[in-house]
Amino acid sequence: MTDTMLRKRPVDLTAISEEKLLKLRFCDLGITIKGTWLEECVDALYAELQSHGLSFKPHYYLADEWLAPDTEPVVGIAFYLAHPRLRELEQRMMHEIEGGDKTSCMKLLRHETGHALNYAYRLHTRKRWKQLFGRFSDEYPDRYKYRPYSRSFVLHLDDWYAQYHPDEDFAETFAVWLCPDSNWQQRYQGWKALDKLAYVDTLMREIGAKEPLKKTGRKHWNITTLKTTLKTHYKRKTEFYAEYSPDFHDAHLARIFPAPGSAAPGKAYRTLTKYKKDIVDNVAYWTGERKYIINRLLKGLIKRCRERALVSGANDASPVMRVTAYITSLIMNYIHTGRYRRKK
Repeated sequence: MTDTMLRKRPVDLTAISEEKLLKLRFCDLGITIKGTWLEECVDALYAELQSHGLSFKPHYYLADEWLAPDTEPVVGIAFYLAHPRLRELEQRMMHEIEGGDKTSCMKLLRHETGHALNYAYRLHTRKRWKQLFGRFSDEYPDRYKYRPYSRSFVLHLDDWYAQYHPDEDFAETFAVWLCPDSNWQQRYQGWKALDKLAYVDTLMREIGAKEPLKKTGRKHWNITTLKTTLKTHYKRKTEFYAEYSPDFHDAHLARIFPAPGSAAPGKAYRTLTKYKKDIVDNVAYWTGERKYIINRLLKGLIKRCRERALVSGANDASPVMRVTAYITSLIMNYIHTGRYRRKK
């Protein structure tokens, strides 16, 4: 049976090989939100909005990733969550499933709904919104450098995502406000972010049952119309997120430490753990970066050394010096570009 014939009839995603699965286009997958666990999450989100007195109900659809298209009051849910086989593929390709359980899915739904509501009522055009969150028109940076200890932003999604852009700051603040058990009045007592939460609380009371200024929107990257194959999609995605992949550091670690099974006496992860404080202190001193950021990066290297069973030589000084130099170069790239490796 040819691929063309296969696409003319419903595809059994559980029966085909991964090779054939990757050749499928998004529009050939034949998956929907209806009838899946995602439908329950959407219904739960609608109930949260209603419990807060909001009549706004954005339309949700399956997209190639989690998103709220710019200025469109709709929400795209990552396609792979709609079928177990696609979840398995996402896990194998990306080593994680974003929004893969109900708790994380609801967090993302609240965040993206914050974007959709912002666009539906054009909240970003209000003077007070601009004063608290910043300029909606600011360009999105390729990467952002966050301040882990800042109390000017709420904590919701990972990596202090509220610090990325004013639009993300609002979406994150809305998500915390909407969450039934966030207890934001007490949780953020004494934080500057409390002013933003109080503003969102007042703003949502004002909106209430009002009709949105923009009721419908274009569903960009809707999988029903996307002709990109899964193979092409994952090729692009893995290249974009390469520095977050577990094997990102492998080539460099292989140059620093002997191969597994060699006669070297020690284990690499133990050597790095032993000198962890010295490495962090030295890199922080020479780069000026916060120790939290450096420690996080070093923890990832230690974890990878353990996973790959890398070993260290008799003399700890050489590998420790090389790792310190390697981390310093990564941090300097991060300081100047917002990412750990230079663009090719």
